Amino acid sequence: MPAQWKYPDELCERAICESRPSGRPVTHVARDLGIHTEALRNWARQAEVDQASQPGLLISTERTELTQLRKEIAELRRANEIL
Repeated sequence: MPAQWKYPDELCERAICESRPSGRPVTHVARDLGIHTEALRNWARQAEVDQASQPGLLISTERTELTQLRKEIAELRRANEIL
């Protein structure tokens, strides 16, 4: 599994704010801020979903909750196998 880099939330917000209204390509904004291009693309996409401009997709809180519930289910299944 590849290593996951955690950028500060402030950097994420700044990158999204700079990429939207400026009309600059995502690659240029990412290069200027020293972050990976795909990270910025993912943040921008998730920000659009969170603002409900793309209905039908999971918002950040729902995605976090889903991940937590999946982990819990896996743990309970392991416990059931032992019993």
